[in-house]
Amino acid sequence: MAEIKYDIRETFGVLSESSKGWRKEVRSISWNDREPKFDIREWAPNDEKMGKGITLSKEEIRNLRDILNRMDL
Repeated sequence: MAEIKYDIRETFGVLSESSKGWRKEVRSISWNDREPKFDIREWAPNDEKMGKGITLSKEEIRNLRDILNRMDL
């Protein structure tokens, strides 16, 4: 299996943290030397491991923002 390269460009915030220290974070990440995208996923302490997540383009993150703004939370 090919190794996945990633470069964390910016961390925007933490959505939650588990009792074991895993944090669900919103970040900007460059995957395999490509243009950075927005990313929401869980990270182990010290970023040593990552869980499943979702990667969004700028257009997708704007659409998500608009959807969340329309919701009655």
